[in-house]
Amino acid sequence: MRTELASVSASETERIAAVLAGRLMVGDVVGVSGELGAGKTTFVRGACRALGVTSPVTSPTFTIGHRYSGDVDVSHLDFYRFAGVSAAEWGDLEPYFEDAIVFVEWPEVGASVLPPARLTVALEHAGGDRRRIALASAETALVQGVS
Repeated sequence: MRTELASVSASETERIAAVLAGRLMVGDVVGVSGELGAGKTTFVRGACRALGVTSPVTSPTFTIGHRYSGDVDVSHLDFYRFAGVSAAEWGDLEPYFEDAIVFVEWPEVGASVLPPARLTVALEHAGGDRRRIALASAETALVQGVS
């Protein structure tokens, strides 16, 4: 199922992410796509807060990944600087997927090695602080009723 939402602010994007986070479970992978500045890290921050993460949630662009402790562990990966992900590189990334909910920014870069995403999120600029957020999942209940 695919649904599209509109967000008028960063806090609303975080709220939408928080609603979705309540429907996720350990082992889930969430692909988060969008151009630079579209709100990918903002979305992940909102999900992390809902999952009990209290530490700062920042973009892992220059570190590749962050692992946060909350009510569950949350991993946040960013493949922006990658041209692709090799099997050898996957070996370094695999621990991020153990016993965690995983958010992957720029997931298309690692499509050949990543586990299937339970949810995909695409964010798009819509002028000023407004964003269009497209949610897609094979599970209707995951995205149904999110507003």
